[in-house]
Amino acid sequence: MKMNYKPLVYLGLTASLFVGCGSTADIISTPAENIDTSPLKVSELTEAEKKNWGHLDLERDTIPGMAVDRAYSEIIKGKKGTKVIVAVIDSGIDIDHEDLDDVIWTNKDEIPNNGIDDDKNGYIDDIHGWNFLGDAYDEQLEYVRMIAAKDTSNPRYQEAVDLQAEEHKKWMGRKTQYDQIYQRVVSADETLAKATGKKDYTKEDVNAIKSEDEAVKEAVGVAQYMYGNGITSMTEAKKEINNALESINERLNYYYNINFSGRTTKDDINDLSDTGYGNGNVKHVKKSESHGTHVAGIIAAERNNGLGANGVANNVEIMAIRVVPNGDEYDKDVALSIRYAVDNGAKVINGSFGKSFSPHSDWVRDAIKYASDNDVVFVHAAGNDSNNIDVEPNFPDDNVNFVEVSNTYIRVGSLTSKYGSKMVSGFSNYGNKNVDVFAPGSQIYSTFPENEYQAISGTSMAAPGVAGVAALVRSQYPKLTAAQVKQVIVESGLPLTTKVVVGGDANNVKPFSDLSKSGKIVNAFNALIMASKIK
Repeated sequence: MKMNYKPLVYLGLTASLFVGCGSTADIISTPAENIDTSPLKVSELTEAEKKNWGHLDLERDTIPGMAVDRAYSEIIKGKKGTKVIVAVIDSGIDIDHEDLDDVIWTNKDEIPNNGIDDDKNGYIDDIHGWNFLGDAYDEQLEYVRMIAAKDTSNPRYQEAVDLQAEEHKKWMGRKTQYDQIYQRVVSADETLAKATGKKDYTKEDVNAIKSEDEAVKEAVGVAQYMYGNGITSMTEAKKEINNALESINERLNYYYNINFSGRTTKDDINDLSDTGYGNGNVKHVKKSESHGTHVAGIIAAERNNGLGANGVANNVEIMAIRVVPNGDEYDKDVALSIRYAVDNGAKVINGSFGKSFSPHSDWVRDAIKYASDNDVVFVHAAGNDSNNIDVEPNFPDDNVNFVEVSNTYIRVGSLTSKYGSKMVSGFSNYGNKNVDVFAPGSQIYSTFPENEYQAISGTSMAAPGVAGVAALVRSQYPKLTAAQVKQVIVESGLPLTTKVVVGGDANNVKPFSDLSKSGKIVNAFNALIMASKIK
């Protein structure tokens, strides 16, 4: 899984790091050309809006959220609905988090910690889900595993070799850049501390320095450049650069390292029948393993409890399935995890992961079909490569040459909080054949391990928003099939035709309607109204 990191720009060097029954309300269908653009928000979001913008409404708030708050206030009105199990196939989840602990699924047919497969589902002590990774955390990317395995029979083998060499060289160059930047910032920090006579000097202290010493003048320039890029102190600058170096080193040591192997479960990754590996510990193995916790919170963080975030769905249980390492997930783990979720009662599955090489893509596609055949909605992130995935491969998918095997699979691109030309997140993949809808994915505030909260970005954040809407619809209208739920979500979205910047490239401007099958952004308010009208 490749995460999306915000751009860091220092000293001229740039590196990309990473409706209810009986409802009479009308669906709001708002083509862009009909929107009165005069009231659209041009000011910065308030702190409250930043933490909740994905739940706001384009018509009422001039922010392209999913109208979740409006759905609760005008349609749901306190109705809990039917409990829905949502499987989160992801990294480990902090199931003890203050905002998640009451929404975690428990397998009532399994006796905890007795070492026996009480429910005979093939997984021993799977109390809250299953951990297909065991104790592993760091991993190679899929194409690097292909090279390490010397899988020369794979038709993409040479492509993998060339890509690994190119990426390794690129990130070695960035490591050199950031090492140099860090040393320059450290030197400037020491010089400014002496010049001001303060260890914790302020921006005002720096601006007040009057010196003809070239070293001091250079240090002032470095600090002022940092301040100009939103960094509030040199201490913060050092921390940011260290974080960037940590990310770079992870890539070099694990992602692109042909000699590294992170697998610890001792199963045969090329044998789908070799099952039962892993364990029942679905929690994160270190605090930095935060992705799954963040995704779970977007779907189901307890609503209106006075704590950090509100999930989209109000009556769900999260089935935690640990599959995604710090690197690329294994096809075998993904295929078995989807089947585990279906067989153990999930009605919605969220998959916020993806990769461009998939040696056993057929296993995963078969599992997606299995979910569809068993009335389960599968929501999947479109990916963060700024690519047209009708052309550039991205896995998993639900089709072979655009012939779909599932009618319950929803692939989701990412939106920013600003309606208009910059509405599509620069990192978001797109495709009018392989992406279904768009939803909020930039700077989404949600749960982090150990009772913390942060805002991060990615199509990984857009997908669980839609999974939450799917769960909300299934909860309020439990007689709808999974295929009908997908239909409701896709068809009830807001159709927009405004032209947008694609892939973060100001020279690449397309009609928003060309970026997905539907040309729409997900709208929970509309979805519930449409659901109420299906017999």
